[in-house]
Amino acid sequence: MQISPAPAWRAWLIWGVAVAAYILAVTNRTSLAAVGVDAADRFHADASTLSMFAVLQLAVYGAMQIPVGVLLDRLGTRPIMTAGMLLMAAGQLVMALSPNVGVAIAARMLIGAGDAAIFPGVLRLIATWFPAQRSPLMVQLTGIVGLGGQLVALVPLAAVLHATSWSVTFGGIAGLCVLFGILVFALVRNRPPGRTADVSVDTQTGAIRVVTSSIDTRVGVRATWSHPATRLAFWSHFTTPFAGTAFIMLWGIPFLTAGEGRTQAEAVAITTVYVLVGMVLGPVMGALSARIPNLRSHALVLPTVAVQLVMWLIVIAWPGPAPLWLLFLLGIALATGGPASLVAFDHARTHNPSHRLSTATGITNVGGFLSALVSIFLIGLALDLQGAGTPATYDLTAFRLAFLTQVPLWLIGVFFIVLERKRTRIRIGLDQPRARRSDRPA
Repeated sequence: MQISPAPAWRAWLIWGVAVAAYILAVTNRTSLAAVGVDAADRFHADASTLSMFAVLQLAVYGAMQIPVGVLLDRLGTRPIMTAGMLLMAAGQLVMALSPNVGVAIAARMLIGAGDAAIFPGVLRLIATWFPAQRSPLMVQLTGIVGLGGQLVALVPLAAVLHATSWSVTFGGIAGLCVLFGILVFALVRNRPPGRTADVSVDTQTGAIRVVTSSIDTRVGVRATWSHPATRLAFWSHFTTPFAGTAFIMLWGIPFLTAGEGRTQAEAVAITTVYVLVGMVLGPVMGALSARIPNLRSHALVLPTVAVQLVMWLIVIAWPGPAPLWLLFLLGIALATGGPASLVAFDHARTHNPSHRLSTATGITNVGGFLSALVSIFLIGLALDLQGAGTPATYDLTAFRLAFLTQVPLWLIGVFFIVLERKRTRIRIGLDQPRARRSDRPA
């Protein structure tokens, strides 16, 4: 196959349009971040019910990862991302007009289904339009820019809601999704001109690899999961981002305002610092991940888990409301989880053959959203069990006990990261397998 280098300007244009769509997808995903109390009042929802908005949205997102992989392999990025934007538009329109909590939850599920198509689609564009050496940095850059969607959800969205109405705000987001769906369809292309398949070119060696997957067969899924590096990627993505996701997606603002007694402006400032720190750390994590591929878990993933766990325990144990500086440190600690979670995709890409790329990416992406939905639900359930499940009954002590439900998720994740890292190193020949008793010399 004759391969001509893709024009750099066109690759960056396509990536730029796709990332702009991803920013909007993140805004859709976190659009209840700063208006969770408003949603609770509008739908008369207790904490468990409010959790279900995010839980079912994330559940649909996670469940759609493998089907999205199938469709990306069969149809390419352009139609799948376009369909994702239109699904989110439908979800936000239903959200704008929803008369009750049941319809609103269904709307969030539609948003989750559409959101599921966007990030994997951008990852595929990176694999097909950019040299392989740039992938770790490009993935981190995508994650950094995507965090801008959280800023939109935290500040302008809440301001528009309080200045207009629920229907106008969410109807406006629906209109933006339609607009970006049109832009994606008009400007994004599956692969550079002259190529008959989605391929990635190693510009140092000239090696060409087809970006495809056997994800639509049970054999392909089993083969991908059977590699310990895929499981290492899954558990890395499971363990690192969920605390930040739960904080930024639903429970951070209520905890800071109704629990810690901070003003709305202070709470928004803390969550904004969370987003900005994640943006700064992203390229650092990407560069380090490329430089120390055999130390990713010990040098990047596990330290971020430890930082998050320790900071939460300090905030929870603090006598009385935590000082503002400590809450800012909590936001900074939680911000490490997002960039660290993207390291998981480097595990998946490095150790899986090209024909299972989409499979490995989909399985990895499920991890973080599975842990996030469990975390969000457990926090809401813990609040309800303490009789503090509505905005009128939110209580600092109840919030602190509720956030302790995250600790078992961290411990489970760390255990499997250590286990699968060892198995991966044995698989690729860096470590020797432990000798069985029967094989040991007498």
